[in-house]
Amino acid sequence: MKISVINGPNLNLLGIREKSVYGEQAFEDYFEQLQQDFPEVEISFFQSNVEGELINKLHLVGFDHQGIILNAGGYTHTSVAISDAIAAITTPVVEVHISNVHAREQYRHQSLISKNCVGVIAGFGLESYKLALQYLTGSEN
Repeated sequence: MKISVINGPNLNLLGIREKSVYGEQAFEDYFEQLQQDFPEVEISFFQSNVEGELINKLHLVGFDHQGIILNAGGYTHTSVAISDAIAAITTPVVEVHISNVHAREQYRHQSLISKNCVGVIAGFGLESYKLALQYLTGSEN
């Protein structure tokens, strides 16, 4: 089983930026833990601050993976193009957010990508990714 984790803008700064919102752990460290927790799954990771690169990655993995975990960051609220890319692929996508976007600024309450995702997980910190993996794999890890 192949699952791709795709992170959008500013998520390369996890552990550095706004620690009160996003925590103190770098994503790379958390990703290693995910790989250990799900040894039966081939989990890949991609991060970009560039919208077009995220779309290209969705196109690349969106027909031969069994799942995609997407944290589109700020593009969640603005990108019709990413929403269209999700609609165009066959791999199920779980939208993930580290923070509870509904407890934050009003503009974060709207997601342009949710309608094309199988589900949304938000507000559980980095564990949101693990919850998405559990759903996609049918696991209780």
